[in-house]
Amino acid sequence: MRGIAKRFGSGISALEAIDLDVGRGEFLSVLGPSGCGKTTLLRMIAGLSEPSAGVRRLSLETDRRGHTPAGRIGFVFQDPTLMPWSTVFDNVLLPFRLAGRVGPAERARVAAEIGSVGLGGFERAYPRQLSGGMRMRVSIARALVTDPDLLLLDEPFAALDEITRMALNDDLMSLWGSRRPTVVFVTHSVFESVYLSTRIAVMTPRPGRIVADLAVELPQPRECALRTSPRYTALCATVSGYLAKAMASPA
Repeated sequence: MRGIAKRFGSGISALEAIDLDVGRGEFLSVLGPSGCGKTTLLRMIAGLSEPSAGVRRLSLETDRRGHTPAGRIGFVFQDPTLMPWSTVFDNVLLPFRLAGRVGPAERARVAAEIGSVGLGGFERAYPRQLSGGMRMRVSIARALVTDPDLLLLDEPFAALDEITRMALNDDLMSLWGSRRPTVVFVTHSVFESVYLSTRIAVMTPRPGRIVADLAVELPQPRECALRTSPRYTALCATVSGYLAKAMASPA
């Protein structure tokens, strides 16, 4: 992304002068206060919103017409956005159904993906029968079922309790470690961003600008014990300092 800006019809300027590169296989967290344009940035990366200025270029596998095939990008929203009238299995099957591909191979893939997020045995359950954390697992399974090259997550764990959030952080790390998609993860939690990421981009309040791009040099795979290590604590303090400076930056 080069010189990206976003101004809405209401006159609100959401983003300004965004320059950002994300390499294949990276786990980038976009960290900033509420309302700073993180979700707007994520939607532009996905192609769901067009910038008012600047250039966005996405280097993914394309078809003969130069279009990115459906399923190469997975998106996990802040709300699980499940269909309440459908079972867990049918919710995860949705991307294949929309693509007109529902055969034995796709059904087997759905069953495997449900198992990979720890929901084996809940295939016939409905969203109303699941906890908040379980519903988010279904949403993650749906995003991963097409084996995307790029996975975008918009504060997916923000509404969950601390214990569930930490467990899902560990599960997400395990899934990323085994598949290595490129991940862009939006959060306003310093501790979550440090635990999950290989890089952190820190944003200012609206209009959002990236004022720090920090490498997270912590061992892989990430394990629960890391959260109490001196290196993790020190890095959280460093990132908190950059966030405090970003919050104090003039608009």
